Amino acid sequence: MNLLRTMFLCLALLGVSNMASAQGVANLIADRVSVQNNGVLIAEGNVEVFFDGTKLTAQRLVYDQSTDRLTIEGPIFIIGADGTILTAGQADLDPQLQNGLLRGARLVLDQQLQLGANQINRVDGRYSQLFQVVATSCRVCGDEAPLWEIRARRVIHDEQEQQLYFDGAQLRVGNVPVLYLPRLRLPDPTLERATGFLTPRFRSTDQLGTGIKTPYFIRLGDHRDLTFTPYLSRETRTLDLRYRQAFHNGRLELNAGISHDTIVPDDTRGYAQLQGQFDLARDFELSFDLITVSDDGYLLDYGHSSNDLLDSQIAITRTTQDQYIEASLNHYQSLRDIDDNATLTSWVGAFDYQQRLHPNRLGGVLTLSGGGDTLFRTSQADMIGRDVSWLGVDAQWQRNWIGPAGLVLDFETGFQVDLYDVAQDSNYEDTLMRTAPRAGITLRWPLAKTNSNGVAHLIEPMAQIAWSDAHGDTPPNEDSILNEFDESNLLSLTRFAGQDRVETGLRSAFGARWTRQSPQGWRSTLTFGRVFRSQNQDDLSLSSGFSGTASDWLVAGQLDFANGLSVDLRTLLNENDVTSKSQIQVNWLRDNLNMTAGYLYLPIDTGESRDAAISEWTFDADYQINDVWSVNGEASYDIIADSAAKTGFGIGWRNECVEVDLSVSRRFTSSTNVDPTTDIGLSVGIAGFSAGRSGAFAAQSCGE
Repeated sequence: MNLLRTMFLCLALLGVSNMASAQGVANLIADRVSVQNNGVLIAEGNVEVFFDGTKLTAQRLVYDQSTDRLTIEGPIFIIGADGTILTAGQADLDPQLQNGLLRGARLVLDQQLQLGANQINRVDGRYSQLFQVVATSCRVCGDEAPLWEIRARRVIHDEQEQQLYFDGAQLRVGNVPVLYLPRLRLPDPTLERATGFLTPRFRSTDQLGTGIKTPYFIRLGDHRDLTFTPYLSRETRTLDLRYRQAFHNGRLELNAGISHDTIVPDDTRGYAQLQGQFDLARDFELSFDLITVSDDGYLLDYGHSSNDLLDSQIAITRTTQDQYIEASLNHYQSLRDIDDNATLTSWVGAFDYQQRLHPNRLGGVLTLSGGGDTLFRTSQADMIGRDVSWLGVDAQWQRNWIGPAGLVLDFETGFQVDLYDVAQDSNYEDTLMRTAPRAGITLRWPLAKTNSNGVAHLIEPMAQIAWSDAHGDTPPNEDSILNEFDESNLLSLTRFAGQDRVETGLRSAFGARWTRQSPQGWRSTLTFGRVFRSQNQDDLSLSSGFSGTASDWLVAGQLDFANGLSVDLRTLLNENDVTSKSQIQVNWLRDNLNMTAGYLYLPIDTGESRDAAISEWTFDADYQINDVWSVNGEASYDIIADSAAKTGFGIGWRNECVEVDLSVSRRFTSSTNVDPTTDIGLSVGIAGFSAGRSGAFAAQSCGE
């Protein structure tokens, strides 16, 4: 056979005879290929055609050049460049596969949704019209009915719009009809974002009864969308909404809800939260998180959040290698019934500037800082309605030297000036000023050793002598009430949490850190230390671990194993070897497990507004049992009260065509605005029509 003539016919076979140079060459492989005298090409036996990412296989293929028709005898199997699979028993098509008829056909979209039909008509290369259709994403085993299916008189698949249009649709579960819809439109699984209903969720609580949430997603463009979620039950009528928009330099998201319910029958309840982040000029970044709520119990009643303190913030920041700038405005609203928002700090405006310099002559690092903030309370009462503004500057120089035998010496000195303006507090002058110099020397001696078995040890004794003082006025203490003793401030020049208080007098700190690294991949670290002072610090609370001239003993340890298990322990021991504060946390992170368990003990401390001791453990875990089953659980238990504070359990089951999630939670704590309640949630979704969903779930197996 003439090779050029055969190649021409192969190109014509796929309708590319006039554009082969632009789109490439088609390849035809078959056991036997012949060309009749009338120009008809016949390929028989294991026919395969490859062109532009598409593969066609069949038993026999006939191309009639005079009629420009392609007749294919099956079984026919076509895999498109986008992963679409089409099978048929027989086909009569044009060479471009744009128009024609397929009998006994099955269409598989994105390896998820399969549509079986008696006949498929191809129109203009865009539409596939299917007749007497059965659609499902479940695996079909012989004549056995799938878990669910949609039967329809006709289905039109618009490949350009990625939509499926059903006429006379009937949803069946286990071959039992459960729903009939004359018209139905659904996205095909290759569409990432499409307007339509999302998976509904059933929710049952003690206060709101049993109801259903039916979210409806609206695609407003490539970069915007809106979701409405009606929530209906006997006890509430609620509408939630979410608006999202992406910009070239950031993002914006609005979440809101409005409700009429029997919990507060005479009022309209609701909330709104606006979040966003934008990149500005000169590497500045704008971020905001603004939230408001109608009443203290709304967020918890409707499952939006369990936070009991709302923090709204708008901030502009810039972070570079040697510079940090931040300006922020915060608003705080307590949802705790024991708090009075009029006497709590409602508004906080703050500014912070830090610049690091590297002077050649001095060496080391020179850090220049400046900042200010203002705290506002809505109460006009004396003392409890106090408003405070602060402005301060600070200069700090730090340098280290490495001496003989690896001894490391760190020297640090600094000086700060603070100016305060105090209003509505008769205990203080209106204007206060304070200066505070400081200096400290720290010695560290890292000692390393590796045993013959490959275990590496690093022991690092540490010692510090420091001094600082405060001259001038003593301002009110707004931001240094809650102070913690841990590894990060063992060798710090100040252990107060904020700038309102300065640690004064001569003091020393001693400690050591031991790190052990095993060749098997696990690592352990143990840190202990203590601080001694020449004078008491009255503003350090008893449970902070710093009170008195000698602090508690700090003992902290970490264990990290190669299997993802880690343990973090931190405790404070007083002179009588009694635990004054303790915390332990266990994390286990693996491919199929994410678990966190913790224990916390805090003693009574009126200086930290804690009238009762806290002793509780918490647990939170997600476990993927296998490709089908998953479970999760959470719990918190108050040991002193000998009662659970919260428990929750969830179970998920999913295969290639169905997703089921069931959750049950119980909150035991109560207040005047939130009662103990049980919350049950259930969602059932069918796969195959979910926009952007991955089809990587396990498929059920067919029996013999």
